[in-house]
Amino acid sequence: MPAFTLGIEEEFQTIDPDTRELRSHLSQIVEGGRVTLQEQVKAEMHQAVVEVGTNICHNIGEARTEVFHLRRQVMELADKQNLKIGAAGTHPFSRWQDQPITPDVRYDKIVEELQEAARSNLVFGMHVHVGIENRDIGVYMMNALRYFLPHLFALSTNSPFWEGRETGYKSFRTKIFERFPRTGIPGFFHSASDYDEFLQLLIKTGCIDNGKKIWWDLRLHPFFDTIEYRICDMMLRADETICIAAIMQALVAKIYKLKMQNLNFRIYRSALIKENKWRAARYGLDGNMIDFGKQEEVPTRKLILELLDFIDDVVDDLGSRHEVEYVLTMMEMGTGADRQLKVFRETGDLSKVVDYILAETAHGL
Repeated sequence: MPAFTLGIEEEFQTIDPDTRELRSHLSQIVEGGRVTLQEQVKAEMHQAVVEVGTNICHNIGEARTEVFHLRRQVMELADKQNLKIGAAGTHPFSRWQDQPITPDVRYDKIVEELQEAARSNLVFGMHVHVGIENRDIGVYMMNALRYFLPHLFALSTNSPFWEGRETGYKSFRTKIFERFPRTGIPGFFHSASDYDEFLQLLIKTGCIDNGKKIWWDLRLHPFFDTIEYRICDMMLRADETICIAAIMQALVAKIYKLKMQNLNFRIYRSALIKENKWRAARYGLDGNMIDFGKQEEVPTRKLILELLDFIDDVVDDLGSRHEVEYVLTMMEMGTGADRQLKVFRETGDLSKVVDYILAETAHGL
């Protein structure tokens, strides 16, 4: 079996410790990290966002070491600027209108094209790259893995508030991001050439200037031999990030194993998968999703347990059983959204929710 290398990117909030509002880091965190983190720390479109990304990791143990190290490092860099680092899909009450855009030609072009949709896109996600052998395998993976995206998304939901309001969603981040074009569940592609022809048509007709402007929940990366999961909210704890990444890697390995045994995973319509994604955004782990095989509603938590059974025969080969089984802890304590809402209902104070986010972001470090 291939190594299925990992790369993990996390987008953090930079927060004023006194007001608990988002506050621009003016690229000082990025510049301060050039010596120790080099290209692993980056500015994002809004100045209150800082992204860190691991190097290529050959197993989940390496990924754990890097993710924990990067969180510690970026928190230390923020402390030097009198800032705190938070991990959640949205900030509970800061307004996007108050957050400056990072000066950069690339971001200027995005704002010029997308206008208010870009300026209001003050959201924070977690992306996971899994290495693949070639682009044909990648397209095959993309077609099959779409089915599991709502399951993974439900586990990651961590954005119940938007501009000081309880939204009623466990992930409102995804509703904000859907304003962008070329987002959501990808369609079906017959082959890598079919996919590449689609990209070239978009480039030729001026829709995009490169493949990175495909912002689907799962995409074949345009420049690297990876399949990239993009659906998840930024999660509170590093342990949660590692758990989800381990499950994503195991799903790739399982689908690959089935293919090598000439067993194909059934492909479902994007429209059906979107129904489950909506349910995950609205209810997180506490609702039902559709079991398309049975054609009936099933509790989301039950489907998560079935997912664990599905990947059980590959996790030991990957050395990730411990990390994968942390999902049981996640289901017991609730998603980040569940825990944020619990703090708010106990205190009625969104500043206390921010304090909780900050504490959870540092958990275990």
